[in-house]
Amino acid sequence: MPQEPQTITKKELVNRISEETGYTKVVVKDILQRFLDEIIDELSVGNRLEFREFGVFEIRNRAARRAQNPRTLEKVEVPAKRVVKFKVGRMMRERVCDEPAPPPKVEKPKVPAKAEAPVRRPAPPPPNSNSPF
Repeated sequence: MPQEPQTITKKELVNRISEETGYTKVVVKDILQRFLDEIIDELSVGNRLEFREFGVFEIRNRAARRAQNPRTLEKVEVPAKRVVKFKVGRMMRERVCDEPAPPPKVEKPKVPAKAEAPVRRPAPPPPNSNSPF
């Protein structure tokens, strides 16, 4: 029978990291909080954060739309807003999602387009002269 998922708090993570690294909980908590604050600060100004193998955080703009309240069936205007999107990285996909990561994209070498051979036109006849040559 599958185990029920547990909620892991920042405090629990701090305790684990502190035990594994030997740093005090105060130092670990400060570093972890600064890391999270930096993520928030970067996203708030519209920057994209990429953590290789882990994933990518980015801001997307959602357009305004009309929605319907499922209980009352009343039409409601939903304003445009910015949302945070997270795209799972390769290592997380392999460990968490029970699916292999897609094969890496292999870029084909760019072959320059063949330049068309210049069209050769016959040389213009020489200006009229009385010479037979």
